[in-house]
Amino acid sequence: MSTTIGTASFGADRQTASAILARLDRLPATRHIWIMVTLLSLGGMFEFYDLFMTGYIIPGLVKAGMLTGVSIGMFSGPALFVASTFFGLFIGTFVFGFVADKYGRRAIFTFSMLAYCAATLIMAFQTTGLGVCLWRMIAGIGIGVELVTIDTYVAELVPKHMRGRAFAFNQCVQFAVVPVVAFLSYMLVPQTPLGWDGWRWVVAIGAIGALFVWFLRRAIPESPRWLLTHGRLVEAEAVTAQIEAAVIADRNGAALPPPAAHEVEDMSARGSFSEIWQPPYRTRTIMLMVFQFFQTFGFYGFAAWVPTLIAKQVGINLGASLQYAFIVACANPFGPLMAMTFADKFERKWQLVGAAICIGVFGVLFSQQSTMPLLILFGVLITLSNNVLSYSFHSYQSELFPTRVRARAVGFTYAFSRISTVFASFIIGWFFAEFNGTSGVFGLIAFAMLMVVLSIGIFGPRTSNLELEKISH
Repeated sequence: MSTTIGTASFGADRQTASAILARLDRLPATRHIWIMVTLLSLGGMFEFYDLFMTGYIIPGLVKAGMLTGVSIGMFSGPALFVASTFFGLFIGTFVFGFVADKYGRRAIFTFSMLAYCAATLIMAFQTTGLGVCLWRMIAGIGIGVELVTIDTYVAELVPKHMRGRAFAFNQCVQFAVVPVVAFLSYMLVPQTPLGWDGWRWVVAIGAIGALFVWFLRRAIPESPRWLLTHGRLVEAEAVTAQIEAAVIADRNGAALPPPAAHEVEDMSARGSFSEIWQPPYRTRTIMLMVFQFFQTFGFYGFAAWVPTLIAKQVGINLGASLQYAFIVACANPFGPLMAMTFADKFERKWQLVGAAICIGVFGVLFSQQSTMPLLILFGVLITLSNNVLSYSFHSYQSELFPTRVRARAVGFTYAFSRISTVFASFIIGWFFAEFNGTSGVFGLIAFAMLMVVLSIGIFGPRTSNLELEKISH
């Protein structure tokens, strides 16, 4: 049999590819499937550790004088450190998003983790502010590539009937690390254990932990869908058979459901950046660009500013507000956990729209409160809504494009959220100062969520429980 999938002259190969895809999509959600999702999620957990670590270690960097007198252009001090993080993420998603399409999900998944570990560990030993920011940017490149690869990997490995739950679980595991990094920073950043600055310990723990997870993730197979788009039918068949055998073992030898007819992408096509600007993908690309630019105002805007907003509302000191913000942060894993109960029962685009509406409404209500219990209540509701938004868009964006350009398209559109995050804090800070504090901030966030609702609600296609290959047509 030929291992190159072409046009009609290779009809037998297309029939084989269709059979493999049908076999993957009929698999029950057994222990083996969830183990693969868990291993992918553990890798993503350390990317979230690194991402949320940014705000927590800045006080330690400032205390050590690492960011004093350090500036590049309009960015200086802590702002330069934050900008370095998200500029690295932008490069990773925008410039290198295509590498997982070209070299494979598994290879880039592994390489980006090693690159992130090395750069982060080197950052922990830097003695100058510029050195810290440089290696922070390099680590951000690896994280950006990793986040894009995880989304494409999860979407392609799990059956269509559980994609929503798989992404919800993936986000639950990843967000579970937010309270962990907050607690480690609280314990270590003000201290100098063994004579080493606490912020260095927080950074090193993340890097070493991620390296440990890399060994666990070697058990994850390459995406059969990616193998098929590169004409590697024999390998795709072998990986699919391996997964089937493990699922049958989970079912104590019970037979699998019969596969149904399945669509196949044009296997002769080779993905290119220009393809995402051609119908039907052009509308989806522009829709996601708009969505990604505005969603960060609700997600990172609130997460980064919640201590300041709470302090402003009730007039307590920032130290006390940090404690209350930690309580709010502890809600992070529960949003995706809650989403697992409905992730595959309702259309994905409307889950996105509903979450955005909730963020806007709860945000406005948050801005009107003056007592701590109600502030915490609405802060938790905003956080849960943000988590549902995050789970659903990570799933949604990975469903809209064919396998040959999936990582490239996700990386390009996701990059707009990285750029907007760099400037979101400045814009939110300006609204906080000029437009009645918390009310001004949540007026901005409500407008951003309106843009999210309009872009997804009007232009977003249906994806839930559909074959990836059918959505991409």
